[in-house]
Amino acid sequence: MEIKRVAKAGTLESNDIMIMISPNEEGTLELKLESIVMKQFGKAIERVIMEKLSELKVTSAVVVAQDKGALDYTIRARVETAVKRAI
Repeated sequence: MEIKRVAKAGTLESNDIMIMISPNEEGTLELKLESIVMKQFGKAIERVIMEKLSELKVTSAVVVAQDKGALDYTIRARVETAVKRAI
């Protein structure tokens, strides 16, 4: 899927994550993650986001994620919603 515009999904409330996705002119996937649980779960959050992007066949985008303790299913839903709003 080609990301055509900036889109976001989620909130900055506790137990949620805000995902902002935008086109990347370099043609690569770039992920910037901020999380209140970065030390414990940072790698797992990155993996969930990248797996969902791969599943949705997104190959070029800049993704900014601000996590407030979201569970995996919430992360997947927010990524999917942001992608669908951006295409």
